[in-house]
Amino acid sequence: MKDGDKGASFSSLRSVQRQGEDIDLQAATPTVDIHPILLYDGVCGLCNRSVQFILRHDSTAIFRFASLQSALANGILVRRGADPVDLDTVYVVLDHVPNAEGQPNESLLSRSDAVVFVLKQLGGLWRAIGLTLQIVPRPLRDWLYRRVANNRYRIFGRHKTCPVPTEAMRARFLDV
Repeated sequence: MKDGDKGASFSSLRSVQRQGEDIDLQAATPTVDIHPILLYDGVCGLCNRSVQFILRHDSTAIFRFASLQSALANGILVRRGADPVDLDTVYVVLDHVPNAEGQPNESLLSRSDAVVFVLKQLGGLWRAIGLTLQIVPRPLRDWLYRRVANNRYRIFGRHKTCPVPTEAMRARFLDV
């Protein structure tokens, strides 16, 4: 980690839920530096406000960010069999750390699973909200997610380009 980086190692991350199973990252190798990456629509007003919300509430600086329009996101999505042209889905990339062969061993959480994961990682009241949302069946959560996603430009607006983060936050954005 860089000096002054409040980045999280495995030992400071709480837990990851993958395929309905909670995985305790505390047991993982603490020397490996890992950050979940949030892939978001960089021109969406709602998505950009959500990123700003996460930046304010992510007290341990766990999350990194990249827009869906970036080459980084394109590579990850293609590798994972997701459509890089689909800007209606937010993703959280887990385990974006090279394996023994030097290839990323990442997995993706999408739509409401990504939202639940983010909320749980923020801790406090947000963790409680994430745990409550997790109880709601995924098809219902994803249906609600799609309703918002389909109307987000109309309600929250659209930028012509991805907003540039402040200098203090730039290190957390992987596509800048």
